[in-house]
Amino acid sequence: MKLANTPITQHTFNGHSFYLKRDDLLHPEFSGNKARKFMALLEDDFPNVTTLIGYGSPQANSLYSLAALAKLKGWQLEFYVSHIPNWLKQNPTGNYQAALSLNAKLIEVSELHPNDYIQQIRQPDERCLFVEEGGRSPIAERGIKQLAQEIIDWKNSQNISSLAVTLPSGTGTTALYLTKHLALHNVEVLTCACVGGKDYLTLQFDSLNEPLHPAILTADEKSKHQFGKLYAQDYQMWQALKQQTKVEFDLLYDPYMWQCLQYWRKENPNQPLLYIHQGGLLGNVSMEKRYQRKFT
Repeated sequence: MKLANTPITQHTFNGHSFYLKRDDLLHPEFSGNKARKFMALLEDDFPNVTTLIGYGSPQANSLYSLAALAKLKGWQLEFYVSHIPNWLKQNPTGNYQAALSLNAKLIEVSELHPNDYIQQIRQPDERCLFVEEGGRSPIAERGIKQLAQEIIDWKNSQNISSLAVTLPSGTGTTALYLTKHLALHNVEVLTCACVGGKDYLTLQFDSLNEPLHPAILTADEKSKHQFGKLYAQDYQMWQALKQQTKVEFDLLYDPYMWQCLQYWRKENPNQPLLYIHQGGLLGNVSMEKRYQRKFT
């Protein structure tokens, strides 16, 4: 299985044309942002490894991607979480349900942060492969470098001299490595901080020791966009995107990025824009139910 060369399609949103890199179409189970980050783990041989270990939210996109990776490699996934809500246990949906169907083991650890529990109590040995939350690791660079090369090849084939590439950030790993590999090709990378603010995202960039950082956009300097909180404008933006482009976007990350882009477009009305669709659609099932309960 080769994770590469996803199509690029052209769309219009709110009167502005843009291109869309369809990384949501990489593979039915192993797609989007996490597939690029974990490509090296899929391609390389780990003859002693029998267990893959990760941590995060029980509805994280990384949970499903790691479960799919473990299945493809013949490993057991152990995924540590602080809490699994009772309603989710009783009515599994989204990434949680899909990971369980792939035989992932989800382990609740309330006494310690999951990462601390893994290091201090679980203590992975040579048979274990540990992945940082969200794939924030140098192992992600290989797959993201491949993505950057696909963008460069497409840009050259279209005779586009200057290009803006945009995607929302959690850990910011993808945006950071894209910046590293696109900067010399007259491509600017734009992102936004979906988890925490600009300062927190900058710290995530700094942890990977790369000197070049992407530009961090905001929708409104006066207000904070809290991760996982339900905002009516996010839901409205998500619905408008689907209606105008005929493509479903991620409901957790993409709406805020598009709000930021509306402000950026006012200053850059004619700049060619390539948006990277990072998948995450499985999480929409539970997110949309939350929105419907609150706003309808």
